[in-house]
Amino acid sequence: MADNLDPENWEAFRALSHEALDGMIDFLQTARERPVWRDAPASVRRRFQSALPRGRRDFADVLDDFEANIKPYAVGNTHPLFMGWVHGAGTPVGMIAETLAAGLNANCGGRNHIGIEVERQIARWAAELFEFPQNSSGVFVTGSSAANFLGLLVARDAALGHEIRRSGFSASGEQLVAYASAEAHGCIAQAMELAGVGSTHLRSIPVDSAGAMRTDLLQAAIDGDIGAGLSPFLIVGTAGTVNTGAVDPLQNLALTAQKYGLWFHVDGAFGALAALSPALRPRLSGIELADSIALDFHKWAHVPYDAGFLLVRDGEMHRETFANPAAYLQRAPRGLAAGGVWPCDLGPDLSRGFRALKTWFTFQVHGGDRIGRAIEANCENARHLADALARSDIFELRAPVSLNIVCFALKARWPERANEAVVVDLQEQGLAAPSMTDLLGRPVIRAAIVNHRTTTADIDGFVAALHEAAGRIIR
Repeated sequence: MADNLDPENWEAFRALSHEALDGMIDFLQTARERPVWRDAPASVRRRFQSALPRGRRDFADVLDDFEANIKPYAVGNTHPLFMGWVHGAGTPVGMIAETLAAGLNANCGGRNHIGIEVERQIARWAAELFEFPQNSSGVFVTGSSAANFLGLLVARDAALGHEIRRSGFSASGEQLVAYASAEAHGCIAQAMELAGVGSTHLRSIPVDSAGAMRTDLLQAAIDGDIGAGLSPFLIVGTAGTVNTGAVDPLQNLALTAQKYGLWFHVDGAFGALAALSPALRPRLSGIELADSIALDFHKWAHVPYDAGFLLVRDGEMHRETFANPAAYLQRAPRGLAAGGVWPCDLGPDLSRGFRALKTWFTFQVHGGDRIGRAIEANCENARHLADALARSDIFELRAPVSLNIVCFALKARWPERANEAVVVDLQEQGLAAPSMTDLLGRPVIRAAIVNHRTTTADIDGFVAALHEAAGRIIR
């Protein structure tokens, strides 16, 4: 028996691997033909409670286990009627790229290898897309929750200096304060907590009827905090709120940040990539003035999970916030340790996968224009859904449709709890996967149309399924 972990029979491994890959290609090709979601039965769940394997098991047997007990019970976001949360749908090209990256098994924390150049190219593409200077910097992370956290840390250092990394807040004698919309993602408050600033010092600014932050109330809050001897340091604008897809007035927020000397960060987890569409780009006016942007290539660009990204205008400020002088990370003029700024200088991760490769493949194969048109199609389908619901005698809209998210509910003559029953009914029957959220203290059904496979016919089928489910629930 060989001591290494390579296959004993490469040809047999090759044949099984090709069969598994063909099965996954079939899985994507036939996504519309399966239930959106299936709940794994107890007998399947029990299989994942067994002890750590100590012995060997045939690769073919494990593949069969995957086919029978994992593949059928995935979350379902490859299906065109998965619309409960903002999940990208992935692409076959991205799947192959992920396989290739796994084969290379490159650690992209640093060193002198081509993976670092690919990541730098993606950073330059992001800078081009958002009209940032070429000396800006970018880094891949797990997702926008991490990117928002890192962006907050850069803003902290910009406000208090890099010595804060060593001395901590007690030495500064200042209490930082940040500002975000009442509709901002919960990861912003979490980032304040993780950074040690405290979520108590995140001001939640009310929104207007369209769900966007009110700049007048923002300025009043800043003035009040300055008057109280506090230290405002950060404004977070949202490009695509998680509940309704609303976009904050980014231009006005940028001007407000400039007026007070604050860092302007944009949480553009999915909405920032609307910049790929010439028709939608004006909705993001002002994003080009941001000091930093968080976004997810794994959402509207459909790169396989995970592929979050942080873009920072001031590359030097970014680097100094995270750079580590450890001896084992020293650089050399030549060889494998050559190079200037490594990704590990731009975030906390030393061990990192080759996320850039699947992003690079996605844009190289499909092009930004085609991805932009798919984004436009999602927004058109959201308006189509909203129009259909506006004609319904059972459902009503509960929020303006800004981009691709439609919030609606049963009309007031039915109990509010019936909305969740409709959602669960659709999910359990595998017909569609909307979700629930709360708006103005009331439960609503939320349909986030993100999948590039979703067509107008799919939306019409969803509307029909909604009414059939309502008929079962409220009859």
